Amino acid sequence: MKIALLTSGGIAPCLSAALGHLILTYTREVPEADIIGYLHGYKGLLEGKSLTITTAVRQEASRLYEFGGSPLGNSRVKLTNAEDCRRRGYIKADEEPLEVAARQLQRDNVTILHTLGGDDTNTMAAALSAYLKQHHYDLTVVGLPKTVDNDVYPIRQSLGAWTAAEQSALFFENVVNENTTSFRQLIVHEVMGRNCGWLTAAAARDYRRLLSNKKFLPDILVTRDRWDLDAVYLPEMEIDLASEADRLRKRMDEKDCVNIFLSEGAGVGSIVKELESKGETVPRDAFGHVRLDEINPGQWFGRQFAKMLRAEKVLVQKSGYFARSAKANPRDLELIQQTADLAVTEALKGHSGVVGLDEEQGDKLCLIDFKRIRGGKPFDLNTDWFKTLLKNIGQKL
Repeated sequence: MKIALLTSGGIAPCLSAALGHLILTYTREVPEADIIGYLHGYKGLLEGKSLTITTAVRQEASRLYEFGGSPLGNSRVKLTNAEDCRRRGYIKADEEPLEVAARQLQRDNVTILHTLGGDDTNTMAAALSAYLKQHHYDLTVVGLPKTVDNDVYPIRQSLGAWTAAEQSALFFENVVNENTTSFRQLIVHEVMGRNCGWLTAAAARDYRRLLSNKKFLPDILVTRDRWDLDAVYLPEMEIDLASEADRLRKRMDEKDCVNIFLSEGAGVGSIVKELESKGETVPRDAFGHVRLDEINPGQWFGRQFAKMLRAEKVLVQKSGYFARSAKANPRDLELIQQTADLAVTEALKGHSGVVGLDEEQGDKLCLIDFKRIRGGKPFDLNTDWFKTLLKNIGQKL
């Protein structure tokens, strides 16, 4: 038996811990099995680059719980996008990526493949599994759901998302002190989240929990309202800039600053429309997604609101790399370990799919058919804690 592991897509606060727990569990359950890791996700699979998980690593794999990132490395490669794979030099001109990947798995005698990634990673795993079955090679593929956006159907909670929200809140806890350096200052905290606002909403909730544990000193202007949030904008929301500007201008007049939490995907349609109207090319990745880090939604919103609020200073800060690079917090680590344990159990039975908390099964942790996995799950704006949050900061849906 030979087990292969790979991590793909962007990193999240779960990859190292999940790899560590998979290695520990296989070492306990099937100590005679070989384990390898493909380097940089599907890129390494296409190029045949892997490393062997040695006995020394297997004995000390729990050390990975203390690290963020992925020791195997990541990449964004779409196995069904042959043109992109050729352009990037991962395959030859006359090759097909699925065929190349399948040949490599056969050459390496892999019987179980674990993919750690989001919906794109796991849909690619499904395509690879189906291709191999069509060509009479029986490979068990079990995915673990990773995405800080927490936007995978039908999974209630993806690995690493709780930690990313917590770390985003901690990031802003420091940044917000910049309000003491100037007057009429606008701070835009841009949080990761292309189509789903869960992370931004959860980070805002966690940040306000941090505020509730602080003791302020009103006599020298150290008041909670100056440190508090004034707006939270998500991709699922219709944002009336003029109306919000009127509300936020009053807040600026009252407390001399305004603090905004913004999902990077909020208002992207308007930004893309503006760029295209100017004849500019909108940068996109291999999956067709707009490269949000290149169009800078936070800067765009900062410019819009700066004039409307008569801000003297605008500070736009992104917490994405800070949050997604953290090690898993205790809550996430527990879910990671439970998910990895079940992933191994199902894989050893020869069952393929993605292990996650299935919303359609009462949030039961179970193996979900690849066909049911897809991305783009929106955040429910009617979630009770989110409605309470908006009410407390004076914002209407």
